[in-house]
Amino acid sequence: MNTLSYKTISANKATADKKWLLVDAEGQTLGRLASKVATLLRGKHKPNYTPHVDCGDNVVIINAEKINLTGNKWEAKKYIRHTGYPGGQRELNARELFAKGPARLIEKSVKGMLPKNRLGAELFRNLKVYAGAEHKQEAQQPTVINLNELK
Repeated sequence: MNTLSYKTISANKATADKKWLLVDAEGQTLGRLASKVATLLRGKHKPNYTPHVDCGDNVVIINAEKINLTGNKWEAKKYIRHTGYPGGQRELNARELFAKGPARLIEKSVKGMLPKNRLGAELFRNLKVYAGAEHKQEAQQPTVINLNELK
């Protein structure tokens, strides 16, 4: 038997088949949407997934202003940052962050589900989030994908 006949094929930048996907966030729950989008960005839904390569798709999210949070999360969920100065810890709740920009809420939750390294930063650049129904990626002809049909 020839042992070279069944080599494992690893994806690389040249062989990664990247597509543009369009996701509508209207009526979606924030955490469930973010975890599915993180899977699409990472490429885990593809048969040639390779952990150390950007083999995921480019994702455009529209209608970020129509996202849902369950329970009391609009008031209870805290987003903490630090200015770098003594006593410089600042916090916002989800409603205040949403008021600053609805896209920020989705971006922050998706970024938290990506790897915390250079690959994660590269994957995050493949995400575009828009508050309304209009987006700037018409030229890429993104494929509309229904997140409710994904596992």
